[in-house]
Amino acid sequence: MSAVTRIEHDLLGDRDVPADAYWGVHTLRATENFPITGTPISAYPHLIEALAAVKEAAALANEELGLLEPAKAAAIVAACREIRTGKLHEQFVVDVVQGGAGTSTNMNANEVVANRALELLGHAKGEYGFLHPNEDVNLGQSTNDVYPTAVKIATVFAVFGLLRAMAVLQDAFAAKAVQFRTVLKMGRTQLQDAVPMTLGQEFSSFAVMIEEDRSRLAEAAELIHEINLGATAIGTGLNAPAGYAESARRHLAAITGLPLVTAANLVEATQDCGAFVQMSGVLKRIAV
Repeated sequence: MSAVTRIEHDLLGDRDVPADAYWGVHTLRATENFPITGTPISAYPHLIEALAAVKEAAALANEELGLLEPAKAAAIVAACREIRTGKLHEQFVVDVVQGGAGTSTNMNANEVVANRALELLGHAKGEYGFLHPNEDVNLGQSTNDVYPTAVKIATVFAVFGLLRAMAVLQDAFAAKAVQFRTVLKMGRTQLQDAVPMTLGQEFSSFAVMIEEDRSRLAEAAELIHEINLGATAIGTGLNAPAGYAESARRHLAAITGLPLVTAANLVEATQDCGAFVQMSGVLKRIAV
């Protein structure tokens, strides 16, 4: 009969973790510390897939720079690719609202990737002496560059879906503009009947408004393509080797198919949320 739990250790001591869980002790602590909304990060598959893409790119960069053994890198990459195809998403269990600037999310990802990679290498979950969540999966990284980069990638793909939906709506309004081009009605100003117009003209204006909003949304998404991967904790790149940021960016761009660029000033990019503020404003415009 297989064991029900396994023992994992962190700086606070030993804890029992379910034997079949791909997450580990840090994720366990997070579920206990932050039971805030009851909604796990797995509710946002774009984010989970983006986190896996970042971890895959990091592993490839670290292997390229001679910092990660090829066998370890291959296992991490394989685990990340499984996650990016939708597997193991239920293992991302930390709450969407948490303390620590997203460290619990990052550690949840590190542990799931590490434990799946361990299986692929022929080891049991939790045997971190062979491949470690921090020392290997998180090598050269910090929550403060992993999480913002993943959120930006997830946002871009979510925006792509919204742009497609808005195009459908725009086309529908445009079709109605043609269909209703001969239907007369009264145009209104100040809540009163004013002058004649066609219903087609009215629907044409709706189509144009949606088109303008789509253009603004696409512009806002361009700003989200600037990432700070390689910045580590505060933007100085401490503990990331020379060449890591560019290598990781190149691999991440290839993985996602996005024209990602590294911010010119990583300290600024690590603290500045301006691109998200602008995106929020555009989304509010669209909603209104």
